[in-house]
Amino acid sequence: MDENKMIGNLENAKGEEFLQIFYKGAEFTKELMTENEKLRFRILQLEEQGKTVSTDPDLQAELQNLEMKIQSLKEDKERLLKRHAEVEKENKDFADRYLEVEEENNNLANLYIASHQLHSTLDYKEVLRIILEIVINLVGAETFSIMLLDEKHNEMVTVAAEGIEPHEIENIKIGSGLIGQVAEEGESRFAENLKRDEIDLNDPVACVPLKIKDEVIGLLVIYRLLSQKESFKNIDFELFNLLAGHAATAIYSAKLYSL
Repeated sequence: MDENKMIGNLENAKGEEFLQIFYKGAEFTKELMTENEKLRFRILQLEEQGKTVSTDPDLQAELQNLEMKIQSLKEDKERLLKRHAEVEKENKDFADRYLEVEEENNNLANLYIASHQLHSTLDYKEVLRIILEIVINLVGAETFSIMLLDEKHNEMVTVAAEGIEPHEIENIKIGSGLIGQVAEEGESRFAENLKRDEIDLNDPVACVPLKIKDEVIGLLVIYRLLSQKESFKNIDFELFNLLAGHAATAIYSAKLYSL
């Protein structure tokens, strides 16, 4: 909140500076136009005198002086317009930063709510449902699955999915293919190309291990993002970190409770 207030104060100060420069610029421009008209009229008077100007040292000096004044006024106007553009850009930068901070605050609030929801129940199916909702609403995933470790057969088995039926996804042996390697190594993998027409179940756009300490108990496998989701943001990676630990703990606790 302090950062938002500070940014708001800075934005107001920049806004006042912008208005002052704008009004001064308008007034200066009006004076400049009036002065230019006077000077040009005087130059025309002098030029009409023709040879008198060229032969009279005093008139020649006055003419040169007037031309120098006009050039100086032009340079002042250019400096003012340049400063006007700089202040306008600074105001836009502050406005953009304010929106970024506000979005970050909203995302942090959503992460807190998501974390609270994950630990609000010990019902196994409810925990899986909450994880699905978090991934849809906060990550923007369209098609994805939650896989859990089957220790007896040493493979990953799909227990919940969105956008695809769980039975359509084959079990993955630990260490087999990209998904199996993530399960074995415990390191997340993210594809470079996130926009795909076809889903490749063996080559997801993201594969995040769900871990308790260093032990992988499951995977979040994202096959396709929503159409409006063009890339992963920093907040997405924060969410993946949250899911890696909190979701794993919630699932593990719910499974123990259901036994």
